[in-house]
Amino acid sequence: MMRLSLVALLVRDYDEAIDWFSSALGFRLASDEDQGVGKRWVVIEDSAGRGLLLARARKPDELAAVGNQHGGRVGFFLEVDDFAAALERLNSAGATIEEEPRTEPYGKVLVFRDLYGNRWDLIEPAAS
Repeated sequence: MMRLSLVALLVRDYDEAIDWFSSALGFRLASDEDQGVGKRWVVIEDSAGRGLLLARARKPDELAAVGNQHGGRVGFFLEVDDFAAALERLNSAGATIEEEPRTEPYGKVLVFRDLYGNRWDLIEPAAS
């Protein structure tokens, strides 16, 4: 059996990314290991233990992709139990909210951008 372990997210700076994802999304720092020459193994996790590997961009093509890893499409989907509280947290952290919340058959949703410009869906699933 195969399981997806981590998803890499290109960032400008490890510490600013750790701070933002902790404050805005409530993720926790799961690993921060120095690998020498300015490289670190940094993993942040959601409350269920699903992780993002924060990869500091260094090369020109990596730097150009920071904030646009999915070509302008929504690339990350975040489910929450309390939409209003999550939206307040995003606003407090300075996330860019692209649209007013709307209700779809699958639940309440809006699109926001993280500190780098990556697009995320914030979703409170509809009651089943």
